[in-house]
Amino acid sequence: MSGGSYNYLYCHVSGLETQRGDIEAMRDRLAGLEADRIPGAARAARLTRYVLIHLDLAEQKAQELTDVWHAIEWWDSNDYGEDDVREALAEWWDKADPTHG
Repeated sequence: MSGGSYNYLYCHVSGLETQRGDIEAMRDRLAGLEADRIPGAARAARLTRYVLIHLDLAEQKAQELTDVWHAIEWWDSNDYGEDDVREALAEWWDKADPTHG
């Protein structure tokens, strides 16, 4: 089998990103309800803002892992070998923690 063992996960690191506009619209709507002093709206608006913050963080971390995910996916698809995975992990680790060595 060639490629796609994880449905090309390394190519799709955005996740909920396609719904960002909807989440932002919900945040804004809840903020409007918060201004109208509807009970619970303030907390729901705050948590929706947190969703957006965490979405940004998750996307950033997934971007950092793209080469590792790619290597694992291609290894499991018999397109890469163990050495390719080791190299991808070593490069990622050097970027993630340059003081480890």
